[in-house]
Amino acid sequence: RRPCLRICYICGREFGSQSLSIHEPQCLEKWRTENNQLPRHLRRAEPKKPEVLAGDSCTITAENEAAYHSAQAQLLPCGNCGRTFLPDRLVRHQKSCK
Repeated sequence: RRPCLRICYICGREFGSQSLSIHEPQCLEKWRTENNQLPRHLRRAEPKKPEVLAGDSCTITAENEAAYHSAQAQLLPCGNCGRTFLPDRLVRHQKSCK
């Protein structure tokens, strides 16, 4: 049986419940640093931790789904092909996308 992992709302990676509380502040700081290095037109608003209603029966599943959607919202679409990328990867992709 697979251990119950939680998803980071910033990067979308999975972590154990104890590791996630250590990872999130570091991930947010890394996100801020990378976001400030981007051109102004590619900068994004800081991600907010999603709120999940306490009445849900499967709270971890609901939290993971909300975190996943939050992480996916950080991706930007390519103007040529429509694929989504992190902003720093989008710049590199657009150089070769036709």
